[in-house]
Amino acid sequence: MTITTVNRVLPAALAALLAAGACAAPTGTSTGPATGTLAGTTATASPAAAQSSASPAAAPLSISDPWVKTAHSGMSAAFATLVNTTGEAVTVVAARTPVSPNVELHEVVGDGGTTTMRRKQGGFVIPAGGRHVLQPGGDHIMLMDVRTAVEPGAEVPFTLTLQDGRTVSFTAVAKDFAGANESYAPHE
Repeated sequence: MTITTVNRVLPAALAALLAAGACAAPTGTSTGPATGTLAGTTATASPAAAQSSASPAAAPLSISDPWVKTAHSGMSAAFATLVNTTGEAVTVVAARTPVSPNVELHEVVGDGGTTTMRRKQGGFVIPAGGRHVLQPGGDHIMLMDVRTAVEPGAEVPFTLTLQDGRTVSFTAVAKDFAGANESYAPHE
């Protein structure tokens, strides 16, 4: 598991570098979304590269047992336990991963005997010193329009954005899961 905190200056500097690099892309290089297969690979070059530059004690969240449901395309979901390591509430307001261009924070709510999956208004609030469990049939990170197949054993990077602008990154292992026989297709 990798936990990273980033201040607001670093993303701006990184965006500027990426924009400059995009201008120098060779002819024929695609700048569109990535497609392909992610099978048993990691998003970092080495374990040393995956280490946080900030100490884990400084990170506002600790992520435990992260995993993502395998998918060849379409929709999937990621699950974990988010542990607040601070003395005040922390709110996760967004998530991203390179395997899907459209990622949302979702909840499952009951309505007269049926359940519905929907966007979690206000994000995931983790109380001071508390935890928030992301699990099948409950709150989760929804991946829509998966464009890179996620095979069993793949290590998929995620970045959570907190309400105050800080980010927390982690890697989730992909696994097959039929569990609650959930359907990740819209309007089902």
